Amino acid sequence: MIKYLGSKRVLVPVIREVVDGLEGVETVLDLFSGTSRVGHALKQSGYRVHANDHLAFAHVLARCYVAVDRARILPEVEARLSELATVSPRRGWFTETFCEQSRFFHPENGARIDAMRDTLASWDLDPDVRDVLLVSLMEAADRVDSTVGVQMAYLKAWAPRALKPLALRVPAMVDGPGHATCLEAVEAATSGTWDLAYLDPPYNQHSYLGNYHVWESLVRWDRPEVYGKACKRLDVRTRKSRFNSKPGIQEAFERVLEALTGRIRYLVVSFSNEGFLSREQLVESLERLGTVEILDRAHRRYVGARIGIYNPGGKKVGKVGHTTNKEFLFVVTA
Repeated sequence: MIKYLGSKRVLVPVIREVVDGLEGVETVLDLFSGTSRVGHALKQSGYRVHANDHLAFAHVLARCYVAVDRARILPEVEARLSELATVSPRRGWFTETFCEQSRFFHPENGARIDAMRDTLASWDLDPDVRDVLLVSLMEAADRVDSTVGVQMAYLKAWAPRALKPLALRVPAMVDGPGHATCLEAVEAATSGTWDLAYLDPPYNQHSYLGNYHVWESLVRWDRPEVYGKACKRLDVRTRKSRFNSKPGIQEAFERVLEALTGRIRYLVVSFSNEGFLSREQLVESLERLGTVEILDRAHRRYVGARIGIYNPGGKKVGKVGHTTNKEFLFVVTA
């Protein structure tokens, strides 16, 4: 899966163990699915998962890793990936924007991405197959990028992986049905009932759209106007989340909890001590739904937060205050 700020890769075994220990859980809502690591793991464990995220690239990841039935589409996915691998590179908008105006990818790989994405857009595909192919291309691009994990900036010199040729792989889909939506959190929360809801909301000023704008443009393939050295989409400035606002996050979180009230038996919430809400504020809010238990784990910060603070010219101007944070897991029994 793609490199992702706030990814729960390390915590997935703990989350799965917690869910497995709750009586009578069969259906799960993953409300802020991100890369769908948690939803994917829970589907592998046999739960019926509904994954939701309002960003297009995250929705495609949820479609691939939660919603599609691997057994049904695998033969066509393999055949189409073989076709894509033979497409001749062709420089286009992606190369111009993310390899020349900026330096997220080597131009040779940019031309491969352009050609493959244009080819995908021209095919009349089963939506499940299309989204799995998009994820394969996104993850292939992620393996040859030249960043420290987020798309706010790129390295001054090419990362060694950026010089390797882009190569497609079959994503690790799971057999059986699932469900995925691309809705705002409150709308998704009021769309059904589940045994358990898992929440991993944005928790500070870092916008996932701003940090992963390249994937949003690759999936949407809308060739948007861009700004700045990172060539961000213009809508990064306008598609704001209340969860990324210190004054707004409390109300946003409360609205989600209110929407889930009466629709779930259990609630599991991931949050960081780097978030805008304190442990005490979270407990006060969650206790309105039921009994709260808390687990915590030390967790290394993402690499960009460990290498130091630099100005736009690349000069180091500050030191990192800490290299680890604490991840809280709140388990609520309604």
